[in-house]
Amino acid sequence: MALTMSLSAHHAAGLPTASDGEFPIITVSHLTKVYRQVVRREGFTGALIDLFNRRYREVRAVDDISFTIARGEIVGYIGANGAGKSTTIKILTGILVPTSGKVVVNGLVPWRERFRHTRQIGVVFGQRTQLWWDLAVIEAFRLLKEIYRVPEREFRRRLDLFVEVLDIADLLHTQVRKLSLGQRMKCDLAASLLHNPPVVFLDEPTIGLDVAVKQRIRKFIRTVNAEEKTTVILTTHDLKDIEALCPRLIILDRGRILYDGSQAGLLERFGRYRRLFMELDLRALGIEGDPTSPEALDRVRKHLRELIESYQMRLRHRGGPIFSLSFDRTQISASEVLEAVLKSLPVHDLELREPDLEQIVRAIYERSSQDQQVIATPNRTRT
Repeated sequence: MALTMSLSAHHAAGLPTASDGEFPIITVSHLTKVYRQVVRREGFTGALIDLFNRRYREVRAVDDISFTIARGEIVGYIGANGAGKSTTIKILTGILVPTSGKVVVNGLVPWRERFRHTRQIGVVFGQRTQLWWDLAVIEAFRLLKEIYRVPEREFRRRLDLFVEVLDIADLLHTQVRKLSLGQRMKCDLAASLLHNPPVVFLDEPTIGLDVAVKQRIRKFIRTVNAEEKTTVILTTHDLKDIEALCPRLIILDRGRILYDGSQAGLLERFGRYRRLFMELDLRALGIEGDPTSPEALDRVRKHLRELIESYQMRLRHRGGPIFSLSFDRTQISASEVLEAVLKSLPVHDLELREPDLEQIVRAIYERSSQDQQVIATPNRTRT
């Protein structure tokens, strides 16, 4: 059994505790990782000079970040390429040693107690498998059972659950090297959880998979979290995974936390703008020529001028008879917009679209890039 830090020791180390008196299963406090990179000169002469007089620069992959994760949470840890996600995960899994800061995962400091730590975590790294290529899947599972010293009864119970939820019964006696990407990812997920780790790190678990396999993997993650209270940290560029699984998001950019809070809070704070798509009867509007002409857009804008100017809306032509109207839901309700549009325009069809997570996250990145500063609530801790 993993050696755990006592509550008093956790508090004495300056690490926050949860409101119920238990310390969080993951605590990150002022974590920083700085890489020293060689700045190489050009050409043969430059290379010769570099042999005797190297120049270096420091790159802050992770820049003074703090957060806590409670037992049983599913947290989406997201960011653009180079944001610092992988560096953080490698520190949390014990692969890297930070430059400064404190990290405790289930009572252990990952890089100091790597052997104990690896027995209490599960890890799936996208395209990298932890199964043995020349073994059948069931043989690889049994080998992991022995490595992690999983009791036979517990092994059978968990294997039966995984086989049912992941639908891998037909794969158990197949050689790992003969599995498709989707089949291997399902087996890798099962392998990472056979020893019932309290924390599992999933890095791009659905990369390159079709919709059906993605849905099954999402169902599996929800099932394990609900039945075993497994804490899940999910990093992925597929925000549909995040949207489906993660009530809480931590968004990183250039090594700093831009946002740490609920998905609902993110949508509430940054998803103010809705879009109403309208399919219009252009003939009834007197538009006989090219519907993509500026005159067509001006004709529609004229009918909605009062509404657009009053609430600073944005009207766009989406091609043919389709137009969109963007509005701030904090200033005017959807029902009021619909009523005004139906009174003013000959409408064939309407569709109201809420802002999705991908649009919001992209907008946050763009704003961060322009402002070059943290723009949302950073470093949330549970006190």
